[in-house]
Amino acid sequence: MTPSNPEQSNADMEIETAVLSYLDRHPNAADTLDGIANWWLPQQRYITAQVRIQAVLQKLVSRGVLQLRRLPDGAALYTRAVE
Repeated sequence: MTPSNPEQSNADMEIETAVLSYLDRHPNAADTLDGIANWWLPQQRYITAQVRIQAVLQKLVSRGVLQLRRLPDGAALYTRAVE
């Protein structure tokens, strides 16, 4: 999914991408400006941030800075690697 106008500012493109991404996951969604600003965009930013954070954590594990341990439920637990 790419923004429709290549001359848009980065901030505008981020908002457009977030709205369209939200609608990809919730095709029947409809809301007011306030609802979109308060619910759709924060949720999308959280998801995007979580993906970015996970990528950074994986890099730190691969570099040996962090250690990854799996909890009994399968959740990942990150800790500083022992030197």
